[in-house]
Amino acid sequence: MRLLLAVLMMVVLAPVASAEPAGPPTAKCEFIPTPENPAARPVQPPPAVVPARGTVKVTIVTNYGVVAADLDRANAPCGVENFAHLARNWFYTMTQCWRLTDTTRLGVLQCGDIYRPEEGGPGYRFADEVTGKETYPRGTIAYGNQGPGTNGSEFFIVHSFANIRPVYTVMGHVTFGMDTLDRIVKAGIVPQPDGTLDGAPKKPVRILHVLAH
Repeated sequence: MRLLLAVLMMVVLAPVASAEPAGPPTAKCEFIPTPENPAARPVQPPPAVVPARGTVKVTIVTNYGVVAADLDRANAPCGVENFAHLARNWFYTMTQCWRLTDTTRLGVLQCGDIYRPEEGGPGYRFADEVTGKETYPRGTIAYGNQGPGTNGSEFFIVHSFANIRPVYTVMGHVTFGMDTLDRIVKAGIVPQPDGTLDGAPKKPVRILHVLAH
């Protein structure tokens, strides 16, 4: 009887192991240096472990007006962290959007390159975050690339629609300022020799600063 009581007391008094609270979800990213394309402006890569939940609100201030957007960490944790990181390090400040397209297939404003279209990135690249089911309606903000796994600083904003393959990482969507994009398009595009409206904006489009919070 005494032995039974002792065993029962040990069971009752034994401490209950408490479960460790689960932290917020994270994602691991690999930002790979590109020595063949060094950083156009001094900037270090973002951290390798980034948040995978929540929204980053960005405000893109241009010489045509303001564009505000919500970026979705759950959909593209590495891409969203990279964009916010570059914005906070003034990478996009006083840059130019070199390409504007307005065709029956594609209507986008391309920005994020320092020197000229598709030249002048951050000195590293990272993988695509796509499912193959991406669509790109008006107001979408996504990364431009030059092939699989070549994301850097280049991005585009869809001002009408983009009938393109689902190989471009979607960061988020514009919440305010589509009228700014409309003014940019209305100002005109330097056409290609065949007349296609895909080239430099007739009046330069400049990013004065990007805020991310």
